[in-house]
Amino acid sequence: MSTRHILLGLLKAGPSHGYDLKRRHDERFPQARPLAYGQVYTTLQRLVRDGLAEVDGTDADGGPERTLYRSTQAGAHELARWAGEIAAPAPFVANEIFAKVVVSILADGDPAAYLRAQRAAHMERMRELTAVKTAPHSDLATVLSADYALNHLDADLRWINTTAARLTHLTAEVDTA
Repeated sequence: MSTRHILLGLLKAGPSHGYDLKRRHDERFPQARPLAYGQVYTTLQRLVRDGLAEVDGTDADGGPERTLYRSTQAGAHELARWAGEIAAPAPFVANEIFAKVVVSILADGDPAAYLRAQRAAHMERMRELTAVKTAPHSDLATVLSADYALNHLDADLRWINTTAARLTHLTAEVDTA
């Protein structure tokens, strides 16, 4: 996910402070990793440097002085370009679970036990996400984000089950290679 584009999108609602942008990011993308304040301010500085955002003043509101940022016309064009860009499927899929299965075979470990434990971890995360999306206060963004994560976990589970069923054959291939 492009932090700079997400912040430009959040600035579309109007001038904002870095603190407010971080809070809105974390609310709008509840299943994403929360942004660090340092990442927000560094990204805002780069957006200003690149002419995609500008400082719109400062205020204190009875507290420390805070800088207000707003998107520029160039920022709006960049955001529109990025939002319309098709996200290409990844040409290579890095699968840590598969790597651990193969390494477990190579190291005379127990890949079947690893797959069972991984399956249990996936199932627990799926239960957590299902609770999040079915909670009475869940907004649509939260539900859609949880659905996205659940679909990916479901694909992983199907792969784990398929791999577990083929483990004897995989072990033979790895051992003879």
